[in-house]
Amino acid sequence: MRITYRSANNKDYWTKRWDDIPADIPMENLDVYPLKYAQMTVKDKAGKVLEAGCGAGRVLRYYHGRGYDIIGFDFIDVAISKLKEIDPTLKAEVGDITNLRFADQKFDYVLAFGLYHNLEHGLEKAIQETHRVLKNGGLVCASFRADNIQTKLTDWLADRKVKNKRGNKKIRAFHKMNLTRSEYEQLFTRAGFAIDYVSPVENMPILYKFAIFRAAEHKLFDENKARAEGYRLSWVGQKLQNALMGFFPDQFCNIYVLIARKV
Repeated sequence: MRITYRSANNKDYWTKRWDDIPADIPMENLDVYPLKYAQMTVKDKAGKVLEAGCGAGRVLRYYHGRGYDIIGFDFIDVAISKLKEIDPTLKAEVGDITNLRFADQKFDYVLAFGLYHNLEHGLEKAIQETHRVLKNGGLVCASFRADNIQTKLTDWLADRKVKNKRGNKKIRAFHKMNLTRSEYEQLFTRAGFAIDYVSPVENMPILYKFAIFRAAEHKLFDENKARAEGYRLSWVGQKLQNALMGFFPDQFCNIYVLIARKV
């Protein structure tokens, strides 16, 4: 386990991030994270779905627009306000993954992309709550930041950027937790899940940090566009990224995606 520190605390970071961009359009690309893995999980359109940590709403809006019974929540008020403003029919609310308001065995599926690693405290409680609200045999699909070369390099780049702005002044506030694959798996097995699938995944490839490696239409960074389409690389960038992931997947992914079943 490794903790990433930044100059702003986690809640302030996400409040600013979601305040700076509009609500997401529904995600379009079924071949990339997170929608690819949501599709692997949510098989029954009649099932009840909870998106825990829906953020700006790209996954929530995708499923809502296709008639699924889905509720989304996030701990950042501004993200929920923007979603309700753009589409009042969305079931979206402010919530806390460590203290869910829902009854036991309420949902067939829980989607939790980029949620658990934001918890400084209560990580095991959050996964226990996820287990509690799932029906027996229900599935959770969740991602977590990997503790590896890629995320260490990303953290170094972020720290360097802050130092260039602030000089050598250090402000250490919790930003996220990074886990190895085995640490992540153990969290779920201890909570009573059987793991069906775990894979190293590239959400934002490290090469995407450098405009020279991005696809032509992504050279000028637009977060809403990237969140809808995926963080797309140029032909050369993709070839390099494929090589990194082909030879060293556990070191050059930035997240692990897990699908687990309540038993």
